[in-house]
Amino acid sequence: MNLDPDILRYYNRGREEDRLEYGLSFVEYLRTVEVLERFLPDAPATVLDIGGGPGRYAQLLAKRGYTVQLLDPVPLHVEQAQAKLAGFTNSSAQLGDARALPYQDNAADVVLLLGPLYHLQTEEDRRVCLAEAHRVLKKGGLLFAAAISRFAPALNALKDLEASTITSDFQLLTSYLSEDIKTGLHSNPDAVEGNFTSAYFYTPEGLAKDIRSSGFSLEALLALEGLGSALRDVEAVTQNEVKLEKLLRLLRALESEPSVLGVSPHILAVAQK
Repeated sequence: MNLDPDILRYYNRGREEDRLEYGLSFVEYLRTVEVLERFLPDAPATVLDIGGGPGRYAQLLAKRGYTVQLLDPVPLHVEQAQAKLAGFTNSSAQLGDARALPYQDNAADVVLLLGPLYHLQTEEDRRVCLAEAHRVLKKGGLLFAAAISRFAPALNALKDLEASTITSDFQLLTSYLSEDIKTGLHSNPDAVEGNFTSAYFYTPEGLAKDIRSSGFSLEALLALEGLGSALRDVEAVTQNEVKLEKLLRLLRALESEPSVLGVSPHILAVAQK
């Protein structure tokens, strides 16, 4: 398994385990769960959670009666996921690579790629990852593939302008029109704190094209946080039950609007084999 040392270093900080509990990341989690609930087949069904990290989604699905097999390239994440899934005899977590899945053909009803496409920087690696997902899915099986928007770095940098001190994220704004950002490629070779790790940022059109060219029928292309990224104090909204429900209703109403997809930090493709 060939994992970029920068990616391993970034996730070994251990911040991924509770990332989805706060702020806009919490909105990302709630919206992802909404979409899963809308499209998933009934339990029991076999779900492969590829790049499933510390197991937040795997644990939720296991609780709901799904058979969940989580795979992740970061040992710390696998350890954390195994702890979350310890009480479920129908689920497990193991170390592995999204480009070489240790599963038989037509083994799964659902494949989740809620992380791998973030970090596969070459077109070939992304193609292989999607081909592997296609291989292990049963005919009619569903793929949920998340991507980070090409414009997410600029959105983060603009947020940084409102902060009392400008962090290293602000450097992404000044370099936004450089060749690496225009191609969606990002790296952090000096391990600058506050800067994201090696990544690939998708345009909505690029994600749709890759999904279709991998043999899938694209069922939906959805903005997760959508215009929620414009909130000045997202934490205050998420902590207020009434305001949070209004926000989710708004995001749901605009989730498929093409002009909103690009400004959503995360985009989720739902596709069928």
